[in-house]
Amino acid sequence: MAFIADLHLHSRYSRATSREMEVESLARWARRKGIALLGTGDFTHPTYFAELQAKLTPAEPGLYRLKQEAQGVRFILQVEVSNVYHEGGRLRKIHTLLYAPSLEAAGRLNAALARRGNLMADGRPTFGFSVKELCRIVFDVSPDSVMVPAHAWTPWFSIFGSQSGFDSLQEAFDGYADRIFAIETGLSSDPSMNWRLSALDGITLMSNSDAHSPSRMGRECNVFANPLDYWQLWEAVRTRDRHRFLYTVEFFPEEGKYHLDGHRACGVRTTPEETRAHGRRCPACRGRLTVGVLHRVEELADRPPGLVPEGALPFKRLVPLEEIIAAAIGRGVGTMAVRQEYDHLVEAGGNEFAVLVECGEEELAACVPPGILKAILRVREGLLTIVPGYDGVYGTIKILGDELAETPSPWQPEQMNLL
Repeated sequence: MAFIADLHLHSRYSRATSREMEVESLARWARRKGIALLGTGDFTHPTYFAELQAKLTPAEPGLYRLKQEAQGVRFILQVEVSNVYHEGGRLRKIHTLLYAPSLEAAGRLNAALARRGNLMADGRPTFGFSVKELCRIVFDVSPDSVMVPAHAWTPWFSIFGSQSGFDSLQEAFDGYADRIFAIETGLSSDPSMNWRLSALDGITLMSNSDAHSPSRMGRECNVFANPLDYWQLWEAVRTRDRHRFLYTVEFFPEEGKYHLDGHRACGVRTTPEETRAHGRRCPACRGRLTVGVLHRVEELADRPPGLVPEGALPFKRLVPLEEIIAAAIGRGVGTMAVRQEYDHLVEAGGNEFAVLVECGEEELAACVPPGILKAILRVREGLLTIVPGYDGVYGTIKILGDELAETPSPWQPEQMNLL
């Protein structure tokens, strides 16, 4: 039976996060979303780790559940860490996801990392040594741990970021590169963009929410038909077994806040071609433009758009249900009207992913208002327009409008590798 996994989020001990980001609240929201397996987030933070030890109990091999919920959501021990260091004459800022197979292994890893940095300062700790050194520490302490470069293309804090990253996994990880078998594509890129790099053909592309609040969980995620088991999960990821790792669920990458280039202070958004024409300078103030994900992919790509490598996992693009409702009723995301409609639809459909993906049109028509139903179906068909995000500003999606019936989005289902 297929299940949904969101393997990257944060706790309330990370900066700019909701106070609801703790395991009991996460489990409640996961049921509403239809998510079966969640990253814990932030297991290196001493206070949060103590909460995990107190509230979680072993379930399937390498996975955990709340002590009071024998049949509930499963958790995998996960944290995002930041390494900021100089190498090759440049300042590097790399974020990496770490996964531990047990609370005992996580505790040993915490002890090792505490000798190298302040784990109490933030749920996402920052270290002044290289990602190669991080690999040495992690794999020496716990060989069954897994490392995945986080949001691999984000300009400021990622393995391929335009401002502080590397041009290849080998360059960054050196002798440990063979231990890196997956990357997280991030909100501003999708698999089709990553397929343009032949160097990533042997790397599995994963997608996760990087949620800082419960409502953001599942905005990107992974769908497995694999036993709930830490080791079997990572074997399915490593081998890209399409019978066990079915597909990823993606943002429309234009909606990500670093898709195009630009300068937020001046409200300037530029395409890669425009950025090059302006010498990477803001045409308004002549300050430096932030080079976004699309531009960075084009710099490293050795293939044209549209090529699908052999063995590539399929994916689906979705828009979160709250955004669809907000567009349909003309209210803002997070308003009371949107939240009430969201609660109604989730209760009627069973969970958010059932409403977005699984329920047929006739099923939805029985419980979904016509305007919202129309919006859901248009998203499924790719009939929308997007003003792309840039320099930390999320893109905006327009789903409804008379012109959409006559002007299809360029993102049509046959171009989206939908199942």
